[in-house]
Amino acid sequence: MSPEDLARMDATEQAKLVRAGKASPAELVEAAIERIEALNPQLNAVIHPLFDKARGAAAGELPEGPFRGVPMVIKDLGPHSAGDPFHEGMQWAKEIGWTEDEDTLLVRRFREAGFVLVGKTNTPELGILPTTEPEAYGPTRNPWDTDHSTGGSSGGSAAAVASGMVAVGHANDGGGSIRIPASSCGLVGLKPSRGRVSMAPEFGDIMSGLVNDHVVCRSVRDSAAILDAIAGPGPGDPYAAPPVARPFAEELGVDPGRLRVGLMTTPPGGQFEAHPVVVDATVQTAELLESLGHGVEEDRMSEIDDPEFVQTFLVRWSAGVAWSIDWWERRTGRTVGPQDVEACTWALAEVGRGHSAATYLRALEVHQRAGRAAAAWHERFDLLLTPTMGEPPTRIGEYAPDPENPLMPIVRATPIATFTAMANLTGQPAISLPLHVSPDGLPIGVQLIAPYGAEDLLLRVAAQLEEAHPWAGREPDVWAGRAAA
Repeated sequence: MSPEDLARMDATEQAKLVRAGKASPAELVEAAIERIEALNPQLNAVIHPLFDKARGAAAGELPEGPFRGVPMVIKDLGPHSAGDPFHEGMQWAKEIGWTEDEDTLLVRRFREAGFVLVGKTNTPELGILPTTEPEAYGPTRNPWDTDHSTGGSSGGSAAAVASGMVAVGHANDGGGSIRIPASSCGLVGLKPSRGRVSMAPEFGDIMSGLVNDHVVCRSVRDSAAILDAIAGPGPGDPYAAPPVARPFAEELGVDPGRLRVGLMTTPPGGQFEAHPVVVDATVQTAELLESLGHGVEEDRMSEIDDPEFVQTFLVRWSAGVAWSIDWWERRTGRTVGPQDVEACTWALAEVGRGHSAATYLRALEVHQRAGRAAAAWHERFDLLLTPTMGEPPTRIGEYAPDPENPLMPIVRATPIATFTAMANLTGQPAISLPLHVSPDGLPIGVQLIAPYGAEDLLLRVAAQLEEAHPWAGREPDVWAGRAAA
């Protein structure tokens, strides 16, 4: 087995090596560390190396989980790991050297599955923007073209996986932050149903259920098997996603039957036109679905096609930013002022503080109504097919702060997240698949959205598309297999 072969393997294949005695956890971890050290100077994906801890864990008694000995990275936002830096993209937290004392439930589940954490990855400040360019740590660069963004907010994890540093990276998603980096970097990115993955022990939910945790990875089988390992309620969770009939990994290869698919290429609200490249990729995917026996019909999902959704999403998003800053103050016992965070962060928090409780509850009302409308739409259609992003991956620097308008990065973000955010509002599961490449060689993802609780259906169709139009052989410009060779 060459280093190049190992860099190409997904997590499922690496775990098979360990179970068969063909590689040890220590060997897998050491190889991942070598790949990170070789490529991270070009990409800036891993901002907190955990190499010594990883070596110690790999040499010790790892749990007999399905991914025993497989190295992975964790995003420096949301879930935290014991004794490790936790900064959420904030220069302020970096300067005070903040660390956390305990694992969250999700990190414990990763460890119980056998994963070995080798590093923590870059993220925009508080996960606000769909690009990973925090002032605290600098931009993460796209392995396909280092002048371009990885997307955000899980851009560090996406760069690490796409370049072959590791096969799996933790990610989370409050408006597209799993799916946008997956689309930008040519990966599989599944946002689970609301309540599928617990945020215990600290939170029942975040932003009233907008945020969901999972991973970015290279194969549908990894996405399914990892969701099996981490899904399920924690003690005291306020709600949980519906139980499933069988493990998600067992859905792969199951015939989904002839599905009714709605095709939507015009952004919700009709405020702008999607880029022709992403529209064309989505239409090609519709044709592929038809060739597989599914019925595809253009439908704007008019039940939730309302410009009010953008406004009400920003009510919840800005309130969440204000809450995040308050949380950090309570956590550390220190005051956070405008000089401690980026200009866009502070401006958005000020907007959030200006909303009344009634305005926030009104936004929840609108979004819960949208969830019911989406459920009604799914009485006619099994899936919704859209572009993942409204345009191809952006260039580094396009979200630079504007002294005259500190909220301008949010305006710039709107076309990027317009197709993804609606599944956060309704709580539905959605997956981005790396089915296409732009004329200039950048990945273009397409998104499928299923009814609430129906990750099983998404995974069946995703596996069908992966088999019909495989992406496993594609390699970005900055790739660990090439560096290893």
